[in-house]
Formats: sequence, C-alpha cells, structure tokens
Amino acid sequence: MSTPVLLVIAHGSRDPRHAATVHALVRRVRALRPDVRVETGFLDFNIPSVQGVLESLETEGVRDVVALPLLLTRAFHAKADIPAVLAAAPPRLRVRQADVLGPSPLLLAALERRLYEAGLTPADKSSTGVVLASAGSSDPEAIAVIAEIAREWRHTGWCAVRPAFASASLPRTEDAVRRLRDLGCARVAVAPYVLAPGFLPDRIARGAAGADVLADVLGPAPEVARVLLKRYEAARTPAAVAVGA
Repeated sequence: MSTPVLLVIAHGSRDPRHAATVHALVRRVRALRPDVRVETGFLDFNIPSVQGVLESLETEGVRDVVALPLLLTRAFHAKADIPAVLAAAPPRLRVRQADVLGPSPLLLAALERRLYEAGLTPADKSSTGVVLASAGSSDPEAIAVIAEIAREWRHTGWCAVRPAFASASLPRTEDAVRRLRDLGCARVAVAPYVLAPGFLPDRIARGAAGADVLADVLGPAPEVARVLLKRYEAARTPAAVAVGA
C-alpha cells in the first residue's frame, strides 16, 4: 500500500510571518521523513487552500491522505471547520483526520527550548515563574487542557507556572505576570504556547512587557516536527477513522 500523503492544515493569517513559519516547520518535517510527501493547505487568508490541495491530489491520482490540523488544542477549528472542509473532499480520496498536536511532552520540551534560547538556563528553573500564554478559546475543553499543561509543567521544577490567554478567556498575559511577581518569583518568563507569529502572539508579546524573559513562538522547533509525525503515524493506522470513506 502506498504511503499516505501528509496534508498539514494551517489556519492562515494576513501576517506574512505566519505562512513563513508554517513552511519552515513543513520543511523540517520533510527533512525528517523524506519518504513521506508533505503538502500544506490553509483554511483562510493564504494559498493554497485545503480544498485546492485536495482537488490537486485527486487529479494526480493520489488516493490516501492524512490531514493534520496544525493546532495545539481541540477547539472549534479542529471540531467543526476542518471536518467540514474534509467532508467536501473529492470522493475518490480517502482522507483521515489526525489529532491535534497537543498536549504532548515533546511540546513541553519545545517550550523549554525556547525559554533557554531566550536566555534562561536549567539552573534558573526553581526561581523562575512562567506564564504559559496561549491564543485562547471559548471552548471549555481547550481551556482546561491549557490549565492542565500548566499544572504538569510546574511539577518539572519551575517556581510556578500560570496559564494566560490572548483572547476569549482570562487571565491575560500581563495579569499572570503580575501574579507571579506577587508570588515572589525572582524572575518571570513568558512562554507563548502558539505555533506561529500573528495578531494574538503579538498581543501576548505586549502583555509580556513586565516580564524578564519572552520566549519565541514554537515555530519549526524539532520537537514540534516530531509531534507532527507522531500524529501522522497514529492516523494512518487501520484503526483511524477515515472521513468520507
């Protein structure tokens, strides 16, 4: 049986940094798995569209596709938008929707990588409070997942970890920074739990003005690429559910 094509589905943004970061991540995935064909489609703002990629693949004679949402939590896009787009795929395509990337221990490792790249060291952990800053969601499941990640990360040795959200939910990044100051943490760091730059990550950065350290977005971190491939492998197994099959 042929290896399914991996279709990475990104949200898209008017900010050109978003697409550039997505493409950088996809290049890393291709380098890790040169035996897998990897394509990229966007839900909005950027091209190619998901539907356009699916139609092109069918025209080429491709039959098996794993569609992977480039998302960190299961919120509206993963539960509604993407399934709707995939349900409209050409009928001769067998499309399987992979799970979202988070949560994963590899993503925690990527968050720490970004903090160390921003200037922290492992020796700083016990005296540093971290704001786990996500884009935010109105989906209670997604908010609960972020809170649980913060609790789990705290147990790895940080002084404290507090979740924050750039939209839809509270607290905001700046409020979480103040709370960590009030707790007495010697320094405060903000770790954006987002994949690519854009409007909401910029809001996180503004909220981090009172912090000592602001890490970069996860972007094409090697750990993110590895999670992406783990989700791909899980989705291509016979037990995975095919959309429209």
